[in-house]
Amino acid sequence: MSGIRLLVGLGNPGREYAATRHNAGVWMLERIADRLGIELRAAGRFQGRAGKGRLDGRELWLLAPQTFMNLSGDAVAPFARYYKIPPPAILVIHDDLDLPPGVVRLKRGGGAGGHNGLADIIRKLGSRDFARLRIGIGHPGAADQVSGYVLRPAPAEEQALIEAAMQRALAQLPYIVAGDFQPAMNALHAPSTA
Repeated sequence: MSGIRLLVGLGNPGREYAATRHNAGVWMLERIADRLGIELRAAGRFQGRAGKGRLDGRELWLLAPQTFMNLSGDAVAPFARYYKIPPPAILVIHDDLDLPPGVVRLKRGGGAGGHNGLADIIRKLGSRDFARLRIGIGHPGAADQVSGYVLRPAPAEEQALIEAAMQRALAQLPYIVAGDFQPAMNALHAPSTA
């Protein structure tokens, strides 16, 4: 199976959003960039910050859209087309309300699950066949509280759980990039002993 060539971390641009739950995808992408020594630089024509590096001999692009979340596809689709990266070679990293803090899940394909960033990428790529790394941020309990909840920072104890989940995902990065999802899923989806 072919591997992942483009990792996309979703979030909102600007300092006022940097620490908010909705930016969990960007947090994870930045940790990957640090681990691999990849600098994310402004790539204006693609409305994002991007960088290129290698992992286990594989060329890898990282992209953090600088559009607002609901327009993530405006960065992802042109980037993927320009570099001839097909949807199955893309991994989108995003926050997930349906998973509690401390939980991270890996999957191939699927719908948007109510996530506006994913919905826009699906629409503009014309495909839902990309992989996703879902970082749990928990749910406020009521639908009308969601927008305020995702645009606020998590309390310190939840942030620590999210950070631990991202570190577990980082440990699985070689498997994920190689397209060898099963070992990564086995490790990430196993019941926590914490």
